[in-house]
Amino acid sequence: MRMTETKAKLAGRVKGLVLLIVLAASAASAQRAGTAGKRQILVSIPDRKLALLEDGRVIKVYPVAVGAKVSPSPTGRFMVVNRVVKPTYFHAGTVIEPGPRNPLGTRWIGLSQKGYGIHGTNAPRSIGKAASHGCIRMAKADLEELFEMVRPGDVVEIRGAADQETAEIFGTVTVAEAQTGAGIGGSR
Repeated sequence: MRMTETKAKLAGRVKGLVLLIVLAASAASAQRAGTAGKRQILVSIPDRKLALLEDGRVIKVYPVAVGAKVSPSPTGRFMVVNRVVKPTYFHAGTVIEPGPRNPLGTRWIGLSQKGYGIHGTNAPRSIGKAASHGCIRMAKADLEELFEMVRPGDVVEIRGAADQETAEIFGTVTVAEAQTGAGIGGSR
């Protein structure tokens, strides 16, 4: 009987220790998340570029494809709602499993605007053009890198016109600067 009591006490201590380790790991993870900066994705439709920002600082800029004239990308403020590795493509009765024929490529970053996301492509020459059905397309390596840096809840802002912020980030001219003749490189 003594042996059973000892085993029970040992099992209780082990469970307590495991619980303590899990709680400590959770606290450490939460602390790391708290110290990580606020991430945001900014997409400029006219520039056909995407910038990843952290605490307002540009981390990386990527070329992208945006919606074609007949199927424009939505503009506004959205959130990342999910991330999918090897997504399956569903559209109008068509289902394409993951693989080289899949128009979504190897990753999907879903947005809070239903049906829209940031994804790869099976048509890499479309990058830099207005060619998608409204989603934001990226080159495979670029998307896979971005995918690892964003999480659900991150803000995604898609802008349909140039402004001061996009001009500073992407090195382009704003509408106001174009109208006044000023801009990158001074007056004209």
